[in-house]
Formats: sequence, C-alpha cells, structure tokens
Amino acid sequence: MLRITLRDGEKAIVNGAVLRAVGRTQIAVENQVSILRGREVMQPEEATTPARQLYFAAMLAYIDPANRTQHQDTVVALIGGLVATLPSPEARAACLSFAHDMATGDYYKALTAARELIGFEAVVTEAQAA
Repeated sequence: MLRITLRDGEKAIVNGAVLRAVGRTQIAVENQVSILRGREVMQPEEATTPARQLYFAAMLAYIDPANRTQHQDTVVALIGGLVATLPSPEARAACLSFAHDMATGDYYKALTAARELIGFEAVVTEAQAA
C-alpha cells in the first residue's frame, strides 16, 4: 500500500485522471497505479532542454499508456543526443539507469533518473556560459 499526502490545492495524476486536494488530503493506494504528485508533473512549456524533453516524454509514457509506444520512441530519439552532451561518468551512469528503467517499464523510477539528468545538464550549461 502506498500512502500519499496532498496539501490543499495540490494536484495529482492517478492513471491519467487529474485530482485536486480540497483541504489536506491523505490517499491510500491499495493496488498498482500510475501516480504523480503535482510537483512531479512537467508542463509542455517547461520542456525547454534535451533533459527536460526526455523527462516530459518519460512522464507521458508513464501516465498515457494508450500512446506509450509513441512516447518511448521520443525517448529513444532524445537519449543519444543527451548522452553526447553530458561528459561526466555520473551523468552517463544516470543515463544508463534511466534507459534501464524505461526498458523494464519502471517509469516512475526512470523519472527520478531523468531529474538527475536535468541537474547534470544544468551544470554543463552553466559551465559553458561561464
């Protein structure tokens, strides 16, 4: 069983349905579902870099199973270019972890690796700007 707490007004996506908490809310999930809390949801306009686009495509693969193949194809198209721009061994390890999680269908875990990739990408971008 998974127990999540939502603050007043916070949103969550459960199997594609958007829920909004009215008051502080606790939800106990007793079976396997695709669930994202509001802070884990990326809006299309936020997918402004390759790592963010990768996160967005992985998120869609997770919450939109009807179009999962299309979203996975987008992930495959993006991952190679991202690996080429992230030189550190830690970033490459995060790419491998992400790819493994996507290949095994562990989309929520893949999103964690994608958030790491966003961080690595930000470091590279800042270094290039300096």
